[in-house]
Amino acid sequence: MATETETQQTAPVARLELEGRVYELPIVVGSEGEKAIDISRLRELTGYITLDDGYANTGSCTSAITFIDGEKGILRYRGYPIEELAEKSTFIETAWLLIYGELPTRAQLQRFSDLLTENQDLHEDLKHHFEGFPATAHPMAILSSMINASSCFYPGLMGPANRERFDVHAARLISQVRTIAAFAYRKSRGLPIIYPRKKYKYTANFLHMLFSDVYEDYPLRPEVVRALDLIFLLHADHEQNCSTSTVRMVASSQANLFASAAAGVCALWGPLHGGANQAVIEMLEEIHASGGDGRELIEAVKSKKGGRRLMGFGHRVYKNYDPRARIIKKACDDLLQALQLHDPLLDIARRLEEAALNDPYFIERKLYPNVDFYSGIIMRAIGLPKEMFPVIFAIGRMPGWIANFREILFAPKAKIYRPRQIYTGSTVRHYVPIEQRG
Repeated sequence: MATETETQQTAPVARLELEGRVYELPIVVGSEGEKAIDISRLRELTGYITLDDGYANTGSCTSAITFIDGEKGILRYRGYPIEELAEKSTFIETAWLLIYGELPTRAQLQRFSDLLTENQDLHEDLKHHFEGFPATAHPMAILSSMINASSCFYPGLMGPANRERFDVHAARLISQVRTIAAFAYRKSRGLPIIYPRKKYKYTANFLHMLFSDVYEDYPLRPEVVRALDLIFLLHADHEQNCSTSTVRMVASSQANLFASAAAGVCALWGPLHGGANQAVIEMLEEIHASGGDGRELIEAVKSKKGGRRLMGFGHRVYKNYDPRARIIKKACDDLLQALQLHDPLLDIARRLEEAALNDPYFIERKLYPNVDFYSGIIMRAIGLPKEMFPVIFAIGRMPGWIANFREILFAPKAKIYRPRQIYTGSTVRHYVPIEQRG
């Protein structure tokens, strides 16, 4: 008969040998079988820390929001495949799913939609802040500043966290971010501000605020509304990327929701993150202006000539075809066909994709199109200028940021984020009076 010790299952551990001693570190297994070594007590036990420049191998948290399998090209929001949500859901329904963890009932979705409508107008005093920006201000600068300033008008943000306040402030942020974005666009064009209308749903209202004029409403075509709504949905969350991790880090200090989201906007502004689709369009425009078809660029990338890069290809996580890219490519084709538009940049993009997917150089390096490769062409077709591309990304990503903020807010044992470092500066030195410094 087996003893109790023999029958008892032992938790999996990793063994680390340091300076003649062996330490056992717990293995954490996620719901999809992901494995991680829990090093939360490493410094306490050994005096060592780990060094992982860029955090490529570091899990900063556990999260129940989004799952990615980069090797297989899988993306799921709260367990739901992105392909199903893109086909059957809407951005607002998906926003609820991300924030609250389940698909909403009809009543919940209606209440959420009502909250968005009730909270879509900016406080009138914010106009003074808005009017101070020059016409040349980048929309992302306006967006981050206005979101931060908005917290001044909602003192409840700074009070004790409770579910009712969170629901209202989350809806207010999702709703007002598109109002701020539309105002920023209008200001950059020297156009009068167009206010939101209660009769329009979320994405249609945003298009109305962008493109209507004082005398005539913008004609809302269902194909355009659906294409932009899909872009929002596909960008709604993507695990612990740069901007989402920034939101979580700021939230861990117990900063309010608006301050945390404003920090996310600033992180997203960088060209390596939210500006990637703009870089794709600029690359395609350069090829078109030179009369080329992309073959010269392909060869330059392979030979590493002039530091050229094939923008919109490759991903830090995906080593397969980005599932969002497949969806957005079809959406791009459908929209241009519906609008009877011919964009030469789409032809160039298709040729580049075909050439790269059949070239051993790109195949061996697992460089496939990502979501940025075709999204800019859709935004061009809608009529959005390049400087608005990262703003569209920010609007779409807002539900994911809020969902991650909520995980921090309601976590029973949330800690402030405090990474460590390996110091490589000077050893101890002593102050030298300025007269003796030569």
